[in-house]
Amino acid sequence: MALFPMAELRASLPRGVRLLGLDPGAKRIGLALTDVSLMLASPYGAIKRAKFSINAREVAAIVAKEGVGGLVCGLPLEMDGRFGPAAQAAKDWATAMGDAVGLPVALWDERLSSAAVNRMLIQDIDMTRARRAQVVDAAAAAWTLQAALDATIDEGA
Repeated sequence: MALFPMAELRASLPRGVRLLGLDPGAKRIGLALTDVSLMLASPYGAIKRAKFSINAREVAAIVAKEGVGGLVCGLPLEMDGRFGPAAQAAKDWATAMGDAVGLPVALWDERLSSAAVNRMLIQDIDMTRARRAQVVDAAAAAWTLQAALDATIDEGA
């Protein structure tokens, strides 16, 4: 499937479907899911990074179970906003995932999402390092997905 601007993806979705946020890291892929009104993103979990075909099957199972109509994948731009090698790898991965599960994909800037989530988990919740490691991937996916929803709320309504 093709890549779409976030506002266009959101506007094209039929009523009652969700968006699945993906934050592909080196070890895990963080997952977040919207509600059916596309207003709130919540952490969904994480899957272990494996061969692409295995991860695609895992994502496809979530898509079917949760009524997902589109994917939003984190885009790791350089700190100055440039599109570097990591962003190109994420774009290629997201495009392939969209093709594998048959859904449209939007990319959204994820710069500092993990750092922001870690800071929140330490300062606001006082979570231990071990517990943070368990939840940070899904929380970062939710952070990125929520930012995409917030930026397009008027355009998709």
